Amino acid sequence: MSELIPITITTPLRKFKGHEEHVIAVAVFPDKRRMVTGSGDKTLCLWDLKTGFMLKKMEGHCNWVWRLAVSRDGRLIASGDRGGEVIIWHGETGKLLTKIEAHSKFIISSLDFSPDGTVLATGSYYDKMTKLWNTKTWEPQGDPIECGVFVNCVQYSPSGELLAIAKDYNIQIYNSGTRRRVVSFKGHTSLNLSLAWTLDGTRLLTCGNKDDPTIREWDTTTWKQVGDPWTGHTNRINAIAIHPAGTFVASASGDNHVRLWRLSDRRTIAVLRQSSSTICVTFSVDGNHIFSVARNDKMISEWTVPEGIHPKAWTVPQRIQTKACTTIATTTVRDACIDGDLSANEELLMHDINANAMNHTPDILAITTARIACVNGDLSTAEELLTQDINTNPNNYTSYAHRSFKTDSTVTQSIGIRPSLTGYISKGMALCGKGLVLDARAAFDVASMYTDQDSDIVHFLLLIKAIALFNADQHHEANLLLKELATGCPNTDTVACGIVQAYLQVQLGIKALDGARYDEATGHFTAAIDLSSESDIHEICEDLVVLFGWDLKSLWRKAHHKRCDALLRTGKLQDAVKSYQHMMTLTDETTNADCLDWSNGNALYTASGDAAFAASDYDKAIDLYSLAIDLDSASDVVFANRSQAKLNKMRWEDALLDAQKVTKLNPSSHIGYQLAHAALRGAQRYDEAIEAFTIMLSKLDDAPEVQIRDLRQQYVCPLEAEGVIRRAVGTELSNAPLRLLNTSTGLLCDRVAQLNSFKTSPEYKELLSSITKRSDLEMERIKEDQDVRELKGLGGIAKLQSFCTIARDAGYFWAWMDTCCIDKSNHVEVQESVNSMFIWYRHSALTIVYLSDVHPSSQSCTLASSVWNERGWTFQEFVAPKVVIFYQKDWSLYLDDRSPNHKESPAIMQELEGAMRIDAQALISFCPGMRDAREKLRWASKRVTTMQEDIAYSLFGIFGVHLPVIYGEKKQNALGRLLQEIVARSGDITSLNWVGQSSEFNSCLPADIISYATPPCSLPSLSEDEIQTAVSSLRNIVTVDSALKLYNLLENMNAPLFANCRLRLPCIAFRVTEVRRRQGHAAHSTYGVKADGLQDLVITTDETLIQFSRARPTQQIFFLVRPWDRHLLGLPDFSEQLTFADEGESVGDWSESESGSDDTHEPSSDSLGEEELAVDSDVHSRSLRLMVQLGQAFNALLVAQQRVGEYKRIASDHNIIAQVKDMASIDIVNIRTLDIL
Repeated sequence: MSELIPITITTPLRKFKGHEEHVIAVAVFPDKRRMVTGSGDKTLCLWDLKTGFMLKKMEGHCNWVWRLAVSRDGRLIASGDRGGEVIIWHGETGKLLTKIEAHSKFIISSLDFSPDGTVLATGSYYDKMTKLWNTKTWEPQGDPIECGVFVNCVQYSPSGELLAIAKDYNIQIYNSGTRRRVVSFKGHTSLNLSLAWTLDGTRLLTCGNKDDPTIREWDTTTWKQVGDPWTGHTNRINAIAIHPAGTFVASASGDNHVRLWRLSDRRTIAVLRQSSSTICVTFSVDGNHIFSVARNDKMISEWTVPEGIHPKAWTVPQRIQTKACTTIATTTVRDACIDGDLSANEELLMHDINANAMNHTPDILAITTARIACVNGDLSTAEELLTQDINTNPNNYTSYAHRSFKTDSTVTQSIGIRPSLTGYISKGMALCGKGLVLDARAAFDVASMYTDQDSDIVHFLLLIKAIALFNADQHHEANLLLKELATGCPNTDTVACGIVQAYLQVQLGIKALDGARYDEATGHFTAAIDLSSESDIHEICEDLVVLFGWDLKSLWRKAHHKRCDALLRTGKLQDAVKSYQHMMTLTDETTNADCLDWSNGNALYTASGDAAFAASDYDKAIDLYSLAIDLDSASDVVFANRSQAKLNKMRWEDALLDAQKVTKLNPSSHIGYQLAHAALRGAQRYDEAIEAFTIMLSKLDDAPEVQIRDLRQQYVCPLEAEGVIRRAVGTELSNAPLRLLNTSTGLLCDRVAQLNSFKTSPEYKELLSSITKRSDLEMERIKEDQDVRELKGLGGIAKLQSFCTIARDAGYFWAWMDTCCIDKSNHVEVQESVNSMFIWYRHSALTIVYLSDVHPSSQSCTLASSVWNERGWTFQEFVAPKVVIFYQKDWSLYLDDRSPNHKESPAIMQELEGAMRIDAQALISFCPGMRDAREKLRWASKRVTTMQEDIAYSLFGIFGVHLPVIYGEKKQNALGRLLQEIVARSGDITSLNWVGQSSEFNSCLPADIISYATPPCSLPSLSEDEIQTAVSSLRNIVTVDSALKLYNLLENMNAPLFANCRLRLPCIAFRVTEVRRRQGHAAHSTYGVKADGLQDLVITTDETLIQFSRARPTQQIFFLVRPWDRHLLGLPDFSEQLTFADEGESVGDWSESESGSDDTHEPSSDSLGEEELAVDSDVHSRSLRLMVQLGQAFNALLVAQQRVGEYKRIASDHNIIAQVKDMASIDIVNIRTLDIL
């Protein structure tokens, strides 16, 4: 091997500057246009490789960015840092998508995406593991691979079937699908630092440290070392990269050098010198440049791959070897022609032709002027030149054969002079052109006799045969032959085979497209794209251009264009957009310019974008508008539409750029400024938004069109808007406390001060107000012009100061505490505060609960025993607000629970559920009002207040009532007024169900709320089968008339009326006929009681009852009454049902038959009687069902007559459970309304 002196380069082409600390990692994108870098400044930078400008700086890491990877499709970027965190970014926008705690607190040593992009592999030094992550869910895919020692590098094979892991002391290869280890080998004598696969996956290259600074090559079939180690570096090799063409290898070393190696002979061909140790290296996607980073360097160096060693200058297609029977001569002239120098060696070329006119080599139009004319598409010139050759030498059979490629008239003359490979190829092609397929096959079979059994020549001959058969409409046979060639001849020119398949797929696609078979056409064009690429098609298959006149230069682009056409014709616009964007991404600027002239689909894309926008599919609309803009960037309407779509996606900055484009394209229009105002507002750039809005108004005022000027009437100028804002703020503050603490200034502010403060705040411009409600300070200790932060921190003041600090630090401007923000000397303010407090809590952004008796060292369940859990006012303090945070005595978070809302903390809610004996979901989703009044009274029954009246006042908001606040009226009166309001407004009689002492307010009400602590007595109920059995038995006993009279009388009973301490109670009353005291109970009096229609029962009470019987009657009348409950009727309660609006239904949704339109038919006279019978039967059944319900045990009230028509309830310490003797004996005379005092 001759000595090769490497080229030494000391100066890079340019450097990329922008990081504030040293660069550690670099990766390039497959779009050939961008690069991403990571640095010790904890950021990533996106770069434009053409301009060298930084496109974006991406922030999100909390530690040095140590490793980078870009997915094969360029859609994802993965970055790993020294803290073990991996961040996934959007490949186009650089937006942070998700964070992964991949290797807790351990350096990410390596990252690599699988070729299909579905898995990300991560490795770490210190936790000694490799992990795989699903790129859809970003969850671990299977268990980690335990490596036992430092993981230095992980990399997928090109097929994705294998995963190589470079560990300190060995190399391990895993099957990526099964996770099973394929092989493990030592690798280098010391540490294995990096590795890389060759493009065909047949070799694995590995790098060693300073003790073995070599590159070793491993055969991936035997896993044995190939040849000797590559030597040249003198220090550790930190990174290795493979050239995109698979021809070169670049290595970065601690010896300050990047070495460029030739893979074929493992020799160094260039050395790039840097100022310090080189830590990473990679190639550009086109292979023309190398990017490297030196240790402690804040810049990325770009180097040009030295001229003269680029693959294009020395790579020779496999067919083009110096054999006697090659199809294309490899001469200096050919090289010049391929390089575009068509005149440089013309004299030498003509000399070769003239010197050897009887040249017997079977070259197919070898490098001659005629061949050049064919390649350039000038077929008439080629034929003329070949005719001149024939005229000069009539025995030159090759010239006859060559001319027959363009005209079949001379093929027989060529064979007649001398049979040859070229002649029979020409004959086969000519016969296929005439449709004589059998004869053509024979000609190709004879041609094979002249190949000297050279596999390359045979392969090329079969390619020509397949194409000729395809042109003769023998598509199936041609495709079958190509498939067999591709699979059966792996060592031949598979690239040429793929190009031929692609070309034929395009032809089939065109036929399908012409035949309106668009899905079929799409399939053919997609297959062609998969089989071909944009690079070097013409050079690889130049002979096919000569033979068949193909235009291979535009094959890939043509396939893309045609696929877009097919997708458009099938209405698959989104797929057409993706196909077009893919084509534009993978082509250079010149090709892009051609692509822009391809389609007239701008109007179609715009219309389709409008349709997607109308359907609220904004992502699709943005894509379609973007494609329309790519085709025509001068339409302000399309920019405006895309801006609006981006606004709907809250992409404020992108929307603003489009809005600015609108104003540039159409300066006189108000639309651009309107869009800019919306975008700036969304981006919280309020001053600029106001400026844009002002300009928009001026454009409307100056518009020449009347209809545009009329739009101005819809808007108000900023000065007018200020008044509207003030009124809106005033309305908002109407739901806020009258006095608030300013957490920034520490001042206690009344309503005027609040408004003034708001007007001077930044929040005024964004129409936001943060109002927080607080509690527990004394109004007398604070003056409205005093800063609470300057008061002496004693008792409640210290709590207030801490409270203000917590609220301010949480970002709230206003705060409220009940004991310091209510002027208790002002009766009107107290009245409004008590009645509005629930609403204030409800509208608060945050409620802070201070647990003064819960110490930091307290364990869980301490909250349950806190005094806070026993106070009356704290019940609404918890259930009303949406967000609550608990703080302990030292103002630390309870249980150190840092969740943003303790009402969503499972541990805390479970504790409160047990302490309050209230379902946690009921606490979280509490709604004020009268529903479930008895249960709400039970919740509050054991709570206490300092002021006795507050036990009732603290429940005003719970029940949604607004009543006068009268301190001094005493507890029984306050509670009585509340319960009176509940019964009067709701008709709910469950609040009459209690045991204990009667209230002075009304005997039907308890004297103390503790009477509701005992849940209502649970009485047995009948099953549906038992009810039906009872109804059936009553049919034979109770007449229809008597059942209906009872039902109708109860149905028409009025609801309870409760006013002025008097209760008018509809009920079923059973007259007491006997009361006898029983002996043996000293604490309470127990009486045996008998009543008409009821079974005998026992009553225990503190009151002394008159004893009487039928034999010894009394004038005072006693009743055991069953308060009437309308739910027993079994009719729907529409007050508890959803409205139509709640159900999402409107009258417009009803069909005609449902809404009683003309389609509704009157019943015939025959059916009318049947319907009446059915209705009567239904009412009778309901009546009997009611009687069955009334026959069950019930909670009874004992009442005694006071004056004529007035009664008083006699309280009992136990529930009075009564039972009728016979459900059939219930009489309408028992139904009455009693006035109870």
